[in-house]
Amino acid sequence: MEAVDPVAGLSPLVLAYVGDAVYELLVRTHLVRRGPARLEQLHREAVRFVRAAGQARLVPALEAHLTAAEKDILRRGRNARPGHLPRSAVPEEYHSSTALESLFGYLYLKGEWQRLDELTRLIFELAEV
Repeated sequence: MEAVDPVAGLSPLVLAYVGDAVYELLVRTHLVRRGPARLEQLHREAVRFVRAAGQARLVPALEAHLTAAEKDILRRGRNARPGHLPRSAVPEEYHSSTALESLFGYLYLKGEWQRLDELTRLIFELAEV
């Protein structure tokens, strides 16, 4: 009998709730580790990565580097339908950003620290292209 993964069974919106905070912290950490910068510059760059449009832009390129299980979490997050969308959100971008946040929440709750670090580095590489 195959073991059931309790984290994979969580709602994608619950995973995104956790993943939102995890993603922002990893982005901020990455930016600070790059070297000295003014606070306002760090903030501007962080916002570029954590807002829905910035996240959504990276998802298609990131998918090619994901495992089948990670792609499944991403798909579930993209298909999740929250009760409402923020006024400033474009629905397609919001769903893609929810997908990315779901993935980061999933990996965090699974304790996949190395994979989170790999994906964060990959996101910054993809953003440079």
